[in-house]
Amino acid sequence: MIQWIIHILIDALVLLIAANFLSKVHLKGFKSAVIVALIIGVLSFLLSWLLTAILNIATLGIFYFLGIGFVTRVIAYAIIIEIADKLTSDFKTEGFWPSLWLAILIAIVGGIVDAILF
Repeated sequence: MIQWIIHILIDALVLLIAANFLSKVHLKGFKSAVIVALIIGVLSFLLSWLLTAILNIATLGIFYFLGIGFVTRVIAYAIIIEIADKLTSDFKTEGFWPSLWLAILIAIVGGIVDAILF
């Protein structure tokens, strides 16, 4: 449970920092960032396995068999970020590319945090 809370807070910080650097990502503040991180976390828990499976089937498992399955996971995460965009008025991404960049940043930072703390 504590690991999940740490990830939510770190994801919120990544979202807030990214919103300051990416012109097509809009976020109102830290409270909104935490809410968006919670939404993304819950959606990820509920949907990422399904989206990853659909993407693996759609690509005939090419990324999986090449050992770069993380590509489909990042794309699934970008789709989840797009869904989170639609669920809240305090967070907006202008198109899929900013969501993809956010997904990549969150994945990299999350991986680093897992390697250091857990």
